[in-house]
Amino acid sequence: MTTREEALQYGLSLEDTYQDAPFHDDNWQLVRYRPNRKAFLWSYEKDGVVCLNLKAEPVRAFFWRSMYKAVKPGYHQNKEHWNTVILDGSIPDEEIRRMIGESYDLISDCPAKRIYEAVKKIPYGKVATYGQVAELAGDRKMARAVGNALHRNPDPDNIPCYRVVNAAGRLAEAFVFGGVNMQEKLLAAEGVFVTDGKVDLSKYGWDMTGQDN
Repeated sequence: MTTREEALQYGLSLEDTYQDAPFHDDNWQLVRYRPNRKAFLWSYEKDGVVCLNLKAEPVRAFFWRSMYKAVKPGYHQNKEHWNTVILDGSIPDEEIRRMIGESYDLISDCPAKRIYEAVKKIPYGKVATYGQVAELAGDRKMARAVGNALHRNPDPDNIPCYRVVNAAGRLAEAFVFGGVNMQEKLLAAEGVFVTDGKVDLSKYGWDMTGQDN
């Protein structure tokens, strides 16, 4: 991801967002969360390179800076909570999308944090459906939001998104978990076996009534 257009397009793909240019300067293009009008993605060109300002938890802000030289303390913003991401081609697209997603989650009123907490409750050796996770997070109708949140999983080591399958027990697309068959391998390590890309929910499905806890 090296262009402003790519970054803005991804930001605008997130729910309830819109583009804004509040400074009467086309160099500054923002993406805001509609319900509270807060900006989570600031884009601008500086020194001939497109940059993004993205919000992050302080620990994550410093983590990203330690990972990539093209991530700097936020330009013209609180340097504890904001990073500047330089789109020079040195950062993988997936990582930029993850940083944008983290900024969105912090700025918005979206249920991502509740979704992540729900996923953490899925027992070892069990799987849950997107609908179950949505219900546990407070609204069974937001199953699609569960999928979107898991694509942006900020902490794969502690948020076991590989334990989430669709209503038929089918696994997610390979890239979500880092490679072909990775979800199947992670589940197999917990004794959950996959046949033809599906998990037997009658055997491995999480019983949310409490019997599996």
